[in-house]
Amino acid sequence: MRKGPLVLVGAATCGRAAGALEVLKVLEEEIRKQGLDARVVEVGCMGHCYAEPLVVIAKPGFPSICYGYVTEGIARRLVQDFLGGDDPCLEFALAALEPNELVPAFSDFPRGQVERAVLLEKCGLIDPQDINHYLALGGYGALVKALSLSPEEVVAEIKASGLRGRGGAGFPTGKKWEACRLAPGEEKYVICNADEGDPGAFMDRTILESNPHQVLEGLAIAAYAVGARRGFFYVRAEYPLAVERVKAAVRDARAAGLLGPDILGSGFDFEVEVFQGSGAFVCGEETALIASMEGRPGLPRHRPPYPAEKGLWGRPTVINNVKTLAYVPLIVERGAAWFRGIGTPQSPGTAVFALAGKVVNTGLVEVPMGTTLRQLIFGVGSGVPKGKAFKAVQIGGPSGGCLPVSCLDLPVDFDSLAQAGAMMGSGGMVVLDEDDCMVEVARFFLDFTQKESCGKCTMCRLGTRQMLEILESITRGEGRPEDLELLLELAEDVQAGSLCGLGRTAPNPVLSTLRYFREEYEAHIKERRCPAKMCQALIAYYILPEKCERSCDACVGSCPVEAIFTNEDRLKVIDQQKCVKCNSCMEACPPQYKAVIKLSPPELVRELERKGGAK
Repeated sequence: MRKGPLVLVGAATCGRAAGALEVLKVLEEEIRKQGLDARVVEVGCMGHCYAEPLVVIAKPGFPSICYGYVTEGIARRLVQDFLGGDDPCLEFALAALEPNELVPAFSDFPRGQVERAVLLEKCGLIDPQDINHYLALGGYGALVKALSLSPEEVVAEIKASGLRGRGGAGFPTGKKWEACRLAPGEEKYVICNADEGDPGAFMDRTILESNPHQVLEGLAIAAYAVGARRGFFYVRAEYPLAVERVKAAVRDARAAGLLGPDILGSGFDFEVEVFQGSGAFVCGEETALIASMEGRPGLPRHRPPYPAEKGLWGRPTVINNVKTLAYVPLIVERGAAWFRGIGTPQSPGTAVFALAGKVVNTGLVEVPMGTTLRQLIFGVGSGVPKGKAFKAVQIGGPSGGCLPVSCLDLPVDFDSLAQAGAMMGSGGMVVLDEDDCMVEVARFFLDFTQKESCGKCTMCRLGTRQMLEILESITRGEGRPEDLELLLELAEDVQAGSLCGLGRTAPNPVLSTLRYFREEYEAHIKERRCPAKMCQALIAYYILPEKCERSCDACVGSCPVEAIFTNEDRLKVIDQQKCVKCNSCMEACPPQYKAVIKLSPPELVRELERKGGAK
């Protein structure tokens, strides 16, 4: 057995975007140059995306240490001083993977007290392209166990676990499987829904890039349980690395006898294909997904019949999300009681979130259901950067809701979020700070869902368009007091008149921001003012004369439209007619001066100019 150092490089999409492949190349070259007996392995996402590129070094005699923000230069230092010597370069260390006396471990930090890696346990620790890594950690053992049970027993175990669909709806997985198993017909199908299209969400993509075999094993167990012989991965084409990893997993599992005819001599036949979606957000809805796979336009249809009764090509079909299927091997292996011991009675298990936006530590997060938003944002995410105040969290994707400070102690589970006007969704969580305008946030997300509407339902097609037009007029300062009640009426109509979940949940960002931030809407309408100074039509940039440094021309050089000039006192002035409000001058102004400010409403500029400066 190899006893030399092991080097893991996080090279999922997040790592690659930060330069992980270049770091990996340097590590391999330096190790080869120095003739060291060390092995470099490309792994998936380690969760700490804020610190990419990430490198873990496991060297005998030392704890396994994770290094963050690794550059090519740091990579050379790690090889020379740590792999080639005994200096662990702790100045570059993020944390150790396990408790020790040399360097603090992840579990020693507040984040470690909140997180619980269940679904993500193997992510970032194994080579997703090598089936032997998964097998060495007990992979496919759950499939072996399932094949020793009757299909009814497997369904019963999933039902007993209380597993709810992690795609957003939270429907009991066991009930869906049972309905499909009991549906008449010999030909049945199982589909993994990996059509993750929420802005700010990357959970499913990361799992497929980091541990595809666990999802594939879950899909195979689902097929055995419901009596299917064919399965599909529906992955959006915008996820090329995930597609590549899934195809490789299917190929290697088939070569190992874990897919195909008579799997492990059990008499169970199962084949899997990978289908690439074209990026339509509505195809995340299961009936639209089925239509897409059948070669028809991705439009939802009326239910019932549900896909479990009449799905792909008219045959009973189970469609489960990536995360839902990834839980299945763990439940089969460890038992329903183990799973129910995590989370809450009504929402057992863990929740996986993509923590993004105005938060210090962005990345992939897994916590027990029932963890509060405060623990997630401030315990795991370390709060809002740059000393800004937390304002809201947008949870549940574009169809989710915006929850304010007063909801920070709300437990995260399917039912609590729904009662607060949000939803679990697929797991996107975007943190907003004091500089975010909630009217503009609602407009942004409604603009997304309106554009992604398939147009089949009149209320979704036209109702969301009218709501969007109202929000756009409000952000321009052209709103009317009666617009707020009209928005509420339209939201109710869109919810009631839409066929699928896209239309029924599209008004959520508007409803939640009206519920918790109505005063911002009123300020836009009554005062033509944007309190967050975000809406371009309602702001103006102004240079404070008393703070402007005569010898500094930073703002002049940064302006793309030459709207800034020097007056007779050698102070800088913004020509409001030319200004395109690009924010370049504010970013360019040296922090010791802070001479450039934003004003709302724009009329305040004329008032200050009349007074000759700010008071």
